[in-house]
Amino acid sequence: MGEEKVGFFRRLVRGLSKTRNSIVSGIDSIFSGFSSIDEDFYEEIEEILVMGDIGINTTTRIISNLKMEVSERHIKEPSECKQLLIDSIKNQMAVGETAYEFENRKSVVLVIGVNGVGKTTSVGKLAGKLKEQGKKVILAAADTFRAAAGEQLTGWANRAGVEIIGGQPGADPASVVYDAVAAAKARDADVLLCDTAGRLHNKKNLMEELKKIYRILAKEYPEAYLETLVVLDGTTGQNALAQARQFKEAANVTGIILTKLDGTAKGGIAVAIQSELDIPVKYIGVGETIDDLQKFDPDQFVNALFNIQPDQE
Repeated sequence: MGEEKVGFFRRLVRGLSKTRNSIVSGIDSIFSGFSSIDEDFYEEIEEILVMGDIGINTTTRIISNLKMEVSERHIKEPSECKQLLIDSIKNQMAVGETAYEFENRKSVVLVIGVNGVGKTTSVGKLAGKLKEQGKKVILAAADTFRAAAGEQLTGWANRAGVEIIGGQPGADPASVVYDAVAAAKARDADVLLCDTAGRLHNKKNLMEELKKIYRILAKEYPEAYLETLVVLDGTTGQNALAQARQFKEAANVTGIILTKLDGTAKGGIAVAIQSELDIPVKYIGVGETIDDLQKFDPDQFVNALFNIQPDQE
C-alpha cells in the first residue's frame, strides 16, 4: 500500500467510526454472547445489519450466504462466523473489472446529484485526481441553475490546473456541454468532466435536460466513452438509496460517488446501494481535501468498517 493509500485507510477507519460503533460493536457482542449458532443468532445479526442501513435485501443475501457457508464447513462456534460474515459483505460489493474503463479511453463523465450533496466539490476533486494521473481534463460547468456552482467549480479548476468551459448562471446546460465538447475535441482532451444540475423534485425537467445532453454527446462526440456518476450524501442513509433509484430512472447511471461518509453512522449504505441497485459505488469521500475522494475498494472499506488493519491480512 502506498503512502496515500495508508493515509486514506486511516482516515476511512476514523471516518467510519460512527458506523462501526453502530454495526460492528453490536455484531461483536453477538459473536461473544451466543454459545451456539441458531436462528436467534442469525436474527440478531440481521437486525444489526438492517439498523446499520445495509438494507433488507442485502442483509437477507448476506445472512443466507453465511448460513450456507456455516453448514458447508460444519462450523459450530459463533466466533468462527466473523470472518465469513466479513467475506460475505465484501462479496456484495465487488466493483467489477471495467469500473474505471473511462480512464483508459477518450471519455465524457457526467456528474449528477441534487444540491448539497457535495457534487461540485466531487467534480473538482475528480478533475484533480485525473490530472494527477497525467490526463488532459476539461471541465464543463453545466450546472447553470445554481449561481454559486460555476464560481465554485472555477475555483477547483484553478486549483487542479484544468480548463473550464461555461459557468454563466442561467445558460442552457446543453449548450454549455456543446461548447465543452467542441473544446475537448479541439484540444484533444482525454476526459471531459461535466458538472450538471440534478433537480429531483422536478424529475420531468431533469429527464428532459439529461436527454438533451445525451443527444448532443451522441451526435457531436460519438467516439467518447460515456460515464454517468451520481453523487449521493452518505449521511442520508436510506434516503440516498431512494435518490439513486430515481436517478437510475432518469439517466443511464454507471456509478456512484458517495460523499460525507466521515460524518455518519449510516456508512452501511455503501453496501446497500451496490447490491440493491446493481450500480457500483466507484468513489467515496471522507473529508474536504482533494485526497479525501478515493476509488472505492470494498476490501479496504469493510476492513476499515471492522477495523482490521491492512497488515493483519
